[in-house]
Parts: sequence; C-alpha cells; structure tokens
Amino acid sequence: MSTERPEGGSADRSTGTPAWLGAMNDRAGLAALIDHGPLVRNRVCELVGVSKPTASSMMNRLIAAGLAQESGTVTGGSGPNAVRYSARVDRFLGVAMWVDGPYAKACVVDAAGTDYPVAKVELATDTAKRSAITEVRAGLRNACAAAGVDPAAVTTVCVGITGWVTPGDDGELVGGRLPGWPRFGLLGTLTEALGRTVLIENDVNLVAIADRGARIGTDLAVLVFLGVGVGAALDFGGHIHRGQYGGSGEIGFIPLSAEASRLDPEAKKAEDLVSWAAVLRLAAAFDLDVTDPDVSTNPRFDEFLDQLGERIGHVLLPLVSTLDPAGVTLAGPTAALGGIALARRVEHMLQRTHLWHPTVAVSAIGDDGALEGARILLQRQLRATLLDRVAQVTTS
Repeated sequence: MSTERPEGGSADRSTGTPAWLGAMNDRAGLAALIDHGPLVRNRVCELVGVSKPTASSMMNRLIAAGLAQESGTVTGGSGPNAVRYSARVDRFLGVAMWVDGPYAKACVVDAAGTDYPVAKVELATDTAKRSAITEVRAGLRNACAAAGVDPAAVTTVCVGITGWVTPGDDGELVGGRLPGWPRFGLLGTLTEALGRTVLIENDVNLVAIADRGARIGTDLAVLVFLGVGVGAALDFGGHIHRGQYGGSGEIGFIPLSAEASRLDPEAKKAEDLVSWAAVLRLAAAFDLDVTDPDVSTNPRFDEFLDQLGERIGHVLLPLVSTLDPAGVTLAGPTAALGGIALARRVEHMLQRTHLWHPTVAVSAIGDDGALEGARILLQRQLRATLLDRVAQVTTS
C-alpha cells in the first residue's frame, strides 16, 4: 500500500483501516444491489468478492442506514429459504423532462433505471402565458402522478431544452425556443422555485447520451441532429464535451462556404441549408411531400436525397475537418426521412471531395431521444447519490 504524502499535507491514515474497508465493502454491496436487482447473500458474495459473514454484515449496515431492505425469500432446496436484499432506490428519485414544441414530456427516474410511464404536459399556445416555473412544476407533478410516487421523494430534476445555458445560477439562455422562460438566471430560478437540484441540458447532447450504447468503445463519437435546427454533440470516450460556455457543437450558426452557398443562394449559415424548413423547400422543388409515408417510392426521391446528402456533407465538413472522427451519426427527423440511403450519400460526398473519410450512420434512437438521454443522465447522478450515502469514511 502506498504511503506517499500528498504535497503540502499528511498521508491519509484512514485508507486501509477497518472503517475504510467496511465503507468500501458497503459501497460495493449497494452498487451490486442497484445494478443487478434483488440478490441473495451468496450472489452478493460472488459479485463483491467477500465472505458470507462479511456479506451479512454489509447488508445489515445498509438496512440500518435505510439504503437496503429485505425483499422476500428464495427457496433453497432442503435448506432454509434465502433472504433476498434490494436497494432502497425509492428514497431518492428524479424527474427527467424534455421541453419542445406544443408539449413537454416527463418521467420519474430512479438509480436502478426502473421503467416509469411518460407523462405529457400541454404547453400554453399563447406564448405570453408560458412560464418556466409553471411548466417544470407541471412536469414534476404529472410524472409523479403517472408513476404513483410521492413528489416529496424527488430530489433532482433534469430538464432538456433546445439551446443551452451558460454556466452559473445567473447564466444566459442561448438559442432556445422557449417563450416566457427567463433569458438570465434560469437555473437559479428553477432551483429556488422547486426546492430541488436542477440540471439543464441541451437536447442534442441528451440524444447523444441516449445513442451512446451503439458507440461503446469509440474514443470520439460525433452525433449531428437534423431537425428544426441543426446541432452536434461531441462525445469523448463517454463524456459529452460542452465547452467553456456550454455552446459546443452549435454548428447551425457556422457561415457557409462559397461552394455550399451555391447549393442555395438564399442560405447564409448551415442551418439555412439543412433545417427542416430547408428540407421542405428542397422537397417541394422535386414535387415531393415528405409527410407522405410512401414518399420514398416516388421516382424523384433519389434525386432529392442526392441534393440533400450534398448539403449535409458541406455542413459536416468544418466539423469533420477539425475533429477527424472515425464516424458520424445522423439523428433527428431529416435523418429518419432519408435513412441509411441518405447516410450513404453523405459519406460518399465526404469521401469523394475531401481528405476525411468517416463512416456515416443513422441513429436508432426515436423521437424521445432527448427524454431518454435525460433519464440516463439522471439515473447516473441518482446512483452516485445513493452510493455517497454509504457510511462516511473515518480518518482516525
């Protein structure tokens, strides 16, 4: 065991003491209960690597701390029934929420990732009646009602939004389509009004978090969301890069190159070229109705995809040339419209005209990707909160 002293201080004498070892065992035992569901003592021994007496002591301490409970028994053949233990994930709950369009969606979240129903919140059509506090409170209330849980158990709320908020309680709301929400101090306003921890996250970052499962093992993953606007999320080894002021990946504001501008003389920035409104205009030029479920059978659909893929390729070029990723994932309504055929066109455009050759794929995440990302982000935080509640490490 290392005995090196940290610079400017003394060695941490708590490391290796019985109290420290007990706390580490308890933390590992609680993590096993959270991650693997109700467990009998023998299974705890296998997962944590401790003896049966140690596992029993761990479970007793966790129960006394209100972090675990007995949850029935399992028949063990000719011997006595084995007690099952489970984590008390109901003590610290969260609500994940996504606000966009005419309504918001919200659901309860716990540390174990239990599947709770999703509730809707109708937003006022009169923008003068919109309010951040009213809408987030409604999401909290509706989600708890749908799940049948007490709102008092909710400690944290994660709100996914378009745009982003600069750091700090008084940070600025930038680029969001959220009428009636305060431009400054959104985080502090919601935290004070709800009396709970509040997380505010960009919706494209949340989609990337939800999509991460398909990209495990990659050092750098780039997801580009093509919808009403266009934005990118940069995932470095499982960690979303948000930038100094929270606006990393807002590629929709990048001015177009001269070559890209020739595709649409009216377009000035990336969003003008590939936003959903631009997609509709391009489709109309080919006499296509992209709301028609059979639009892909139209003889002109391939021509439409050729031009759309060219546009998206130009928008991706600054990002690809800067980061040189192995792959790019397309998400959002436009990606869903064109599917893998669109992705192949974008990939071929980049490979044909430039030095970078990333693979281009389409995300399998559906319309609720931002809500799912908020749920995953919140689940991680709640899990950490529960584990931090394990007995404090003594230093004596």
